[in-house]
Amino acid sequence: MTGQSTKLRLWKFVKIACLSLTLVLVVLLLVATIRTLSLDVNAGLQLANWEKTSAISPEISRQQREQLLENFRAAIRIPTVSFSETDLNTTALAQFSILLERVFPRVFSSDLVKHEVVANYSHLFWVPGSDPGLKPYMLLAHIDVVPAAESDGWEAPPFSAKEIDGFIYGRGTIDDKHSVMGILQALEFLLERGYRPRRGFYIGLGHDEEVNGLEGAFNIVKVLKSRGVQLAFVLDEGLAVMDGIISGLDGPAALIGISEKGMANVKLSVTTAPGHSSMPPRETSIGILAAAVTRVEGNPMPRLFGYGPERGTFEHLAHKFGLPLRFILSNIWLFSPLLGRVMERKQDTNAFVRTTTAVTMFNSGIKINIIAPYAEAFVNLRIHSAQKLQEVLDLIRSTVDDERVKVELVHGFDPLPVSAYDESAFGFQIIKKTVLDMFPQVTVAPGVCVGNTDSRHYTDLTRDIYRFAPTWFKPGDLARFHGVNERISIKNYEELVTFYFLLFQNCDITKLPEPHGSGHEL
Repeated sequence: MTGQSTKLRLWKFVKIACLSLTLVLVVLLLVATIRTLSLDVNAGLQLANWEKTSAISPEISRQQREQLLENFRAAIRIPTVSFSETDLNTTALAQFSILLERVFPRVFSSDLVKHEVVANYSHLFWVPGSDPGLKPYMLLAHIDVVPAAESDGWEAPPFSAKEIDGFIYGRGTIDDKHSVMGILQALEFLLERGYRPRRGFYIGLGHDEEVNGLEGAFNIVKVLKSRGVQLAFVLDEGLAVMDGIISGLDGPAALIGISEKGMANVKLSVTTAPGHSSMPPRETSIGILAAAVTRVEGNPMPRLFGYGPERGTFEHLAHKFGLPLRFILSNIWLFSPLLGRVMERKQDTNAFVRTTTAVTMFNSGIKINIIAPYAEAFVNLRIHSAQKLQEVLDLIRSTVDDERVKVELVHGFDPLPVSAYDESAFGFQIIKKTVLDMFPQVTVAPGVCVGNTDSRHYTDLTRDIYRFAPTWFKPGDLARFHGVNERISIKNYEELVTFYFLLFQNCDITKLPEPHGSGHEL
């Protein structure tokens, strides 16, 4: 009887456990289904009653259109290349300053605009508003570009600004002279039409962003801090409008960067006794280092998808996917492990899943028949928002796990703070409104920059830093960034000027409207 009773109790326990598990699964499925059907965090202020400002029409004449394109081409033709922190084309930078004064005469002559040169080649503009009670904002861009050579396979010389099939080709067309020229061109047009802003703003143009901005942006910030400036928000380069790039998404998406990944440059080195190649030791410095590098590449950083702001990205985009992706993306709280595993399989999406590891340099050897006494490799890591620099260094050391290999941090910093992107985030919502004013078919979402920008120097001046320009990227275009055949369409550059033209005016509202109705919080 005792055995039969035990079996009965065990059977009851199994039944209760199965029923409980079924109930939990049903509840989870119900919650996930309701969330899938109702989640649209993009609604909010989109339908709200926005404060009216005195709008100046962005319409431009044919003559103005020709002039703005010629100004842009002239900017591309100046090779403002940054090779390293100590090797900049200062002759070109000086020429660029002269160009700016020539093509934007009202910006440089207006009594309204205060201009100063910082660190010899960077520019700081201040345009005071009529209401000093409104906190100012700031737009950033950078003048310098990365090196480029026609021999790399360019269809047009990289500093020619040649037009091919409606595109202007050249280094800087999307990084970042289109923003430099677009911001100042928009301001020039507004000044011509008598514009006086209600909310004051700054414009900062750095000259060495491509080599860390330690002269340009750093000193601009130093000037502003000395004057006690605090900013409502900062807008810099970063993300863009993705059209046909996000697989499965219905229509284009404008991603506004709300953070940047951190960065670390790490040196691995091995020192051994030299010798002749005819009598080699069991392991050479190159072999020891190569094994360490293999371990680093073979053991990627942990998967962290869903622990950073990328969750907000997919929840903003979820309603524009079909099933089953819409169901999964609406419920990242449930499916983040699955989604992370899928995303890590592709090179471009793996960058959103974890801290990435790239071995970029390997140096060793002095002669073909001599055992190299020294070998070094450099690893570049882009740190996920859910990790810190020190944690990444500790993981690298534990992965290398060889006392013969010296691990040194050359340069690095933590991921940037995450800027606000809810319905009370003034900067994010103003940028979003401006995007939708121009492109109502676009879905707007927060995003994370996998590269770094000058904006990281501005964290003491504001909590809210955004990284976006309305550059349209179609399949294949991302490879042009720092790559071969960098280009922008003539139409897109004109849109860029219009975007800043509208943004200046949209920032003149005193406060955000009350949300029309969005029942979700991220």
